[in-house]
Amino acid sequence: MRTYTPRPSDIERRWHVLDADGAVLGRLASEAARLLMGKHKVTWAPHLDGGDHVIVVNAARLDVSARKATAKRYHRHSGYPGGLRTRTLGDLLARDPERVVRLAVRGMLPKNRLGRRMLRRLRVYPGAEHPHVAQRPVAHPVPSARAARTEREEPAA
Repeated sequence: MRTYTPRPSDIERRWHVLDADGAVLGRLASEAARLLMGKHKVTWAPHLDGGDHVIVVNAARLDVSARKATAKRYHRHSGYPGGLRTRTLGDLLARDPERVVRLAVRGMLPKNRLGRRMLRRLRVYPGAEHPHVAQRPVAHPVPSARAARTEREEPAA
């Protein structure tokens, strides 16, 4: 059996909008990574970049538990001795919510040239507005376990 390789003419890039308002960070990131890689397409191939463009809006309104906001830490190093800088998720979400989403999605993409190229098609905005209306993006639902859990727990009247 031969490896399937889609031709460049077979790759059709679409635009998707993910609304992060009330979404769980990991579920949002995994859905964005799936769209960026193109795994939702019939023409998906692991060695080619055939994914779509993804726009994430309302990144500042992610649903993060209070414990995770204080316990999860992001590290970066300046390269100098003693140059380790650490920030909590809550602090980073307050300062730069786009970076939180971008780091979460980056961790779910391939760790090579292909993954870096896929990440270029991710656009993250802290508010509800984005400048990509001309591309006619399609709203894409984000699965949320917390929303499903609260619906199950409420008794039917």
